[in-house]
Amino acid sequence: MSTEHSTPVPAAAPTQDPAEFAGRTALVTGGASGIGLALARRLAAGGAAVVVADYDEANARKAAAELEGAGARAAAVAMDVTDPASVEAGVRFTVETFGALHLAVNNAGIAGPSNPTGGYPVEDWDRVIATNLSGVFYSMRHELPAIVAAGGGAIVNMSSILGTNGFAGSPAYVAAKHGVVGLTKTAALEYAARNVRINAVGPGFIDTPLLRNADPAARDHLISLHPAGRLGTAEEVAELAAFLLSDRASFVHGSYHLVDGGYSAP
Repeated sequence: MSTEHSTPVPAAAPTQDPAEFAGRTALVTGGASGIGLALARRLAAGGAAVVVADYDEANARKAAAELEGAGARAAAVAMDVTDPASVEAGVRFTVETFGALHLAVNNAGIAGPSNPTGGYPVEDWDRVIATNLSGVFYSMRHELPAIVAAGGGAIVNMSSILGTNGFAGSPAYVAAKHGVVGLTKTAALEYAARNVRINAVGPGFIDTPLLRNADPAARDHLISLHPAGRLGTAEEVAELAAFLLSDRASFVHGSYHLVDGGYSAP
Protein backbone atom coordinates (compact mmCIF):
# COMPACT_ATOMS: atom_id res chain seq x y z
CA MET A 1 0.00 0.00 0.00
CA SER A 2 1.37 3.38 -0.94
CA THR A 3 2.22 5.76 1.92
CA GLU A 4 2.32 8.84 -0.27
CA HIS A 5 -0.71 10.48 1.35
CA SER A 6 -0.46 9.02 4.85
CA THR A 7 3.17 9.62 5.77
CA PRO A 8 3.39 11.62 9.02
CA VAL A 9 4.83 15.09 8.68
CA PRO A 10 7.98 15.80 10.75
CA ALA A 11 7.64 18.40 13.46
CA ALA A 12 9.00 21.87 12.87
CA ALA A 13 12.68 22.32 13.71
CA PRO A 14 13.35 23.68 17.19
CA THR A 15 14.37 27.29 17.59
CA GLN A 16 18.12 27.58 17.14
CA ASP A 17 20.44 29.62 19.34
CA PRO A 18 22.35 31.82 16.87
CA ALA A 19 25.29 32.03 19.29
CA GLU A 20 25.45 28.36 20.29
CA PHE A 21 28.66 27.74 18.32
CA ALA A 22 29.94 31.32 18.20
CA GLY A 23 33.72 31.56 18.19
CA ARG A 24 34.13 27.97 17.01
CA THR A 25 35.20 26.52 13.70
CA ALA A 26 33.59 23.37 12.29
CA LEU A 27 34.76 21.07 9.52
CA VAL A 28 32.12 18.94 7.75
CA THR A 29 33.27 16.22 5.36
CA GLY A 30 30.87 15.30 2.59
CA GLY A 31 29.36 18.69 3.34
CA ALA A 32 28.21 19.70 -0.13
CA SER A 33 24.94 17.75 -0.23
CA GLY A 34 22.45 15.67 1.71
CA ILE A 35 23.05 15.17 5.42
CA GLY A 36 26.40 16.94 5.18
CA LEU A 37 24.86 20.10 3.77
CA ALA A 38 22.12 20.05 6.42
CA LEU A 39 24.86 19.78 9.04
CA ALA A 40 26.81 22.68 7.56
CA ARG A 41 23.66 24.83 7.54
CA ARG A 42 22.79 23.88 11.12
CA LEU A 43 26.26 24.68 12.47
CA ALA A 44 26.38 27.96 10.57
CA ALA A 45 22.94 28.88 11.95
CA GLY A 46 24.44 28.33 15.40
CA GLY A 47 27.22 30.81 14.75
CA ALA A 48 30.09 28.52 13.78
CA ALA A 49 32.56 29.30 11.03
CA VAL A 50 32.10 26.31 8.71
CA VAL A 51 34.46 24.65 6.27
CA VAL A 52 32.60 22.53 3.73
CA ALA A 53 34.89 19.70 2.65
CA ASP A 54 33.86 17.52 -0.24
CA TYR A 55 35.26 15.44 -3.09
CA ASP A 56 33.11 17.61 -5.37
CA GLU A 57 34.88 20.96 -5.04
CA ALA A 58 32.40 22.86 -7.21
CA ASN A 59 29.45 21.86 -5.05
CA ALA A 60 31.48 22.52 -1.89
CA ARG A 61 32.07 26.08 -3.11
CA LYS A 62 28.38 26.44 -3.94
CA ALA A 63 27.43 25.30 -0.43
CA ALA A 64 29.93 27.66 1.20
CA ALA A 65 28.63 30.55 -0.89
CA GLU A 66 25.09 29.75 0.28
CA LEU A 67 26.23 29.88 3.92
CA GLU A 68 28.05 33.15 3.35
CA GLY A 69 24.97 34.56 1.67
CA ALA A 70 23.04 33.79 4.86
CA GLY A 71 25.57 35.77 6.89
CA ALA A 72 27.86 32.96 8.06
CA ARG A 73 31.61 32.68 7.87
CA ALA A 74 32.30 29.79 5.53
CA ALA A 75 34.86 28.33 3.17
CA ALA A 76 35.16 25.31 0.90
CA VAL A 77 37.96 22.82 0.40
CA ALA A 78 38.36 19.85 -1.91
CA MET A 79 38.92 16.71 0.16
CA ASP A 80 39.23 13.05 -0.76
CA VAL A 81 38.83 11.22 2.54
CA THR A 82 40.45 8.08 1.08
CA ASP A 83 43.72 10.04 0.71
CA PRO A 84 45.48 10.86 4.01
CA ALA A 85 47.42 13.69 2.39
CA SER A 86 44.21 15.28 1.10
CA VAL A 87 42.66 15.06 4.55
CA GLU A 88 45.73 16.56 6.18
CA ALA A 89 45.65 19.43 3.70
CA GLY A 90 41.95 20.03 4.38
CA VAL A 91 42.46 20.23 8.13
CA ARG A 92 45.45 22.51 7.64
CA PHE A 93 43.36 24.74 5.36
CA THR A 94 40.68 24.96 8.05
CA VAL A 95 43.13 26.03 10.74
CA GLU A 96 44.88 28.50 8.45
CA THR A 97 41.59 30.02 7.28
CA PHE A 98 39.80 30.42 10.60
CA GLY A 99 42.62 30.12 13.15
CA ALA A 100 41.63 26.84 14.82
CA LEU A 101 39.49 23.72 14.60
CA HIS A 102 36.99 22.99 17.38
CA LEU A 103 34.26 20.81 15.83
CA ALA A 104 34.23 18.14 13.14
CA VAL A 105 31.60 15.97 11.51
CA ASN A 106 33.00 13.03 9.58
CA ASN A 107 30.10 12.45 7.25
CA ALA A 108 31.60 11.55 3.84
CA GLY A 109 30.49 8.12 2.69
CA ILE A 110 29.27 5.96 -0.18
CA ALA A 111 26.74 3.13 -0.38
CA GLY A 112 28.45 0.68 -2.70
CA PRO A 113 26.69 -1.92 -4.85
CA SER A 114 24.33 -4.62 -3.59
CA ASN A 115 25.81 -8.12 -3.72
CA PRO A 116 25.92 -11.08 -1.33
CA THR A 117 29.11 -11.55 0.67
CA GLY A 118 30.22 -14.62 -1.30
CA GLY A 119 30.09 -12.69 -4.56
CA TYR A 120 30.95 -9.18 -3.41
CA PRO A 121 33.57 -7.69 -5.78
CA VAL A 122 36.87 -7.11 -3.99
CA GLU A 123 37.36 -3.73 -5.65
CA ASP A 124 33.98 -2.56 -4.35
CA TRP A 125 34.80 -3.83 -0.85
CA ASP A 126 38.08 -1.89 -0.91
CA ARG A 127 36.38 1.28 -2.16
CA VAL A 128 33.60 1.25 0.44
CA ILE A 129 35.94 0.46 3.34
CA ALA A 130 38.42 3.11 2.16
CA THR A 131 35.73 5.80 2.13
CA ASN A 132 33.44 4.86 5.00
CA LEU A 133 35.91 3.52 7.56
CA SER A 134 39.47 4.47 6.64
CA GLY A 135 38.19 7.93 5.69
CA VAL A 136 36.87 8.44 9.22
CA PHE A 137 40.18 7.26 10.68
CA TYR A 138 42.21 9.55 8.41
CA SER A 139 39.94 12.45 9.31
CA MET A 140 40.24 11.93 13.06
CA ARG A 141 43.97 11.26 12.70
CA HIS A 142 44.41 14.88 11.59
CA GLU A 143 41.45 16.56 13.30
CA LEU A 144 42.30 15.39 16.81
CA PRO A 145 45.68 17.10 17.15
CA ALA A 146 44.18 20.33 15.81
CA ILE A 147 41.22 20.19 18.21
CA VAL A 148 43.51 19.44 21.17
CA ALA A 149 45.69 22.40 20.15
CA ALA A 150 42.58 24.61 20.17
CA GLY A 151 41.85 23.64 23.77
CA GLY A 152 39.25 20.97 23.06
CA GLY A 153 36.01 20.44 21.20
CA ALA A 154 33.88 17.65 19.78
CA ILE A 155 33.64 15.22 16.88
CA VAL A 156 30.62 13.40 15.47
CA ASN A 157 31.23 10.41 13.22
CA MET A 158 28.41 9.47 10.88
CA SER A 159 27.65 5.77 11.19
CA SER A 160 24.25 4.32 10.30
CA ILE A 161 21.51 2.07 11.60
CA LEU A 162 23.69 -0.50 9.85
CA GLY A 163 26.32 0.19 12.49
CA THR A 164 24.22 -2.04 14.74
CA ASN A 165 22.12 -4.09 12.28
CA GLY A 166 22.89 -6.32 9.34
CA PHE A 167 21.54 -5.72 5.85
CA ALA A 168 21.61 -8.40 3.15
CA GLY A 169 23.64 -7.42 0.11
CA SER A 170 25.69 -4.71 1.86
CA PRO A 171 28.59 -6.49 3.58
CA ALA A 172 31.13 -3.71 3.00
CA TYR A 173 28.83 -0.89 4.09
CA VAL A 174 27.68 -2.77 7.20
CA ALA A 175 31.23 -3.73 8.16
CA ALA A 176 32.43 -0.16 7.70
CA LYS A 177 29.60 1.37 9.72
CA HIS A 178 30.10 -1.14 12.55
CA GLY A 179 33.78 -0.19 12.42
CA VAL A 180 32.97 3.51 12.74
CA VAL A 181 31.16 2.81 16.01
CA GLY A 182 34.13 0.88 17.42
CA LEU A 183 36.58 3.52 16.25
CA THR A 184 34.45 6.23 17.84
CA LYS A 185 34.38 4.47 21.20
CA THR A 186 38.12 3.85 21.17
CA ALA A 187 39.03 7.44 20.30
CA ALA A 188 36.57 8.71 22.91
CA LEU A 189 38.39 6.74 25.62
CA GLU A 190 41.70 8.15 24.48
CA TYR A 191 40.68 11.82 24.29
CA ALA A 192 38.05 12.37 27.00
CA ALA A 193 40.71 13.62 29.43
CA ARG A 194 41.99 15.99 26.75
CA ASN A 195 38.66 17.82 26.52
CA VAL A 196 37.56 16.24 23.24
CA ARG A 197 34.20 14.47 23.06
CA ILE A 198 33.69 11.94 20.27
CA ASN A 199 30.33 10.34 19.49
CA ALA A 200 28.61 8.60 16.59
CA VAL A 201 25.21 9.04 14.96
CA GLY A 202 23.27 6.27 13.22
CA PRO A 203 20.66 7.57 10.75
CA GLY A 204 17.90 5.40 9.39
CA PHE A 205 16.88 5.71 5.74
CA ILE A 206 16.73 9.41 4.94
CA ASP A 207 14.46 11.11 2.42
CA THR A 208 16.80 12.06 -0.40
CA PRO A 209 16.26 12.79 -4.10
CA LEU A 210 17.53 9.27 -4.85
CA LEU A 211 14.84 7.67 -2.69
CA ARG A 212 12.16 10.09 -3.87
CA ASN A 213 12.80 8.90 -7.41
CA ALA A 214 12.99 5.22 -6.45
CA ASP A 215 10.47 2.61 -7.49
CA PRO A 216 7.33 3.35 -5.40
CA ALA A 217 7.12 -0.23 -4.13
CA ALA A 218 10.76 -0.18 -3.02
CA ARG A 219 10.28 3.19 -1.34
CA ASP A 220 7.15 1.98 0.44
CA HIS A 221 9.06 -1.08 1.66
CA LEU A 222 11.78 1.12 3.15
CA ILE A 223 9.15 3.29 4.83
CA SER A 224 7.53 0.17 6.28
CA LEU A 225 10.77 -0.68 8.09
CA HIS A 226 10.43 2.49 10.19
CA PRO A 227 7.69 2.32 12.86
CA ALA A 228 7.40 6.12 12.61
CA GLY A 229 5.76 5.54 9.22
CA ARG A 230 8.09 7.70 7.16
CA LEU A 231 11.68 8.26 6.16
CA GLY A 232 13.84 10.66 8.15
CA THR A 233 15.02 14.08 7.01
CA ALA A 234 18.56 15.34 6.76
CA GLU A 235 17.61 18.17 9.11
CA GLU A 236 16.58 15.69 11.82
CA VAL A 237 19.98 14.02 11.61
CA ALA A 238 21.70 17.41 11.71
CA GLU A 239 19.78 18.39 14.83
CA LEU A 240 21.01 15.34 16.74
CA ALA A 241 24.58 15.91 15.58
CA ALA A 242 24.38 19.57 16.59
CA PHE A 243 23.29 18.55 20.09
CA LEU A 244 26.24 16.17 20.39
CA LEU A 245 28.64 18.89 19.23
CA SER A 246 27.21 21.44 21.64
CA ASP A 247 27.98 22.13 25.29
CA ARG A 248 24.52 20.71 26.07
CA ALA A 249 26.10 17.27 25.58
CA SER A 250 29.07 18.01 27.84
CA PHE A 251 28.93 14.61 29.60
CA VAL A 252 28.29 12.54 26.45
CA HIS A 253 31.41 10.61 25.44
CA GLY A 254 31.87 7.58 23.20
CA SER A 255 28.20 6.89 22.56
CA TYR A 256 26.26 5.87 19.49
CA HIS A 257 22.93 7.62 18.92
CA LEU A 258 20.26 6.34 16.54
CA VAL A 259 17.96 8.67 14.63
CA ASP A 260 15.95 6.03 12.81
CA GLY A 261 12.22 6.35 13.39
CA GLY A 262 12.27 3.15 15.45
CA TYR A 263 13.95 0.98 12.78
CA SER A 264 16.27 -0.64 15.34
CA ALA A 265 13.69 -1.05 18.10
CA PRO A 266 12.15 -4.46 17.17
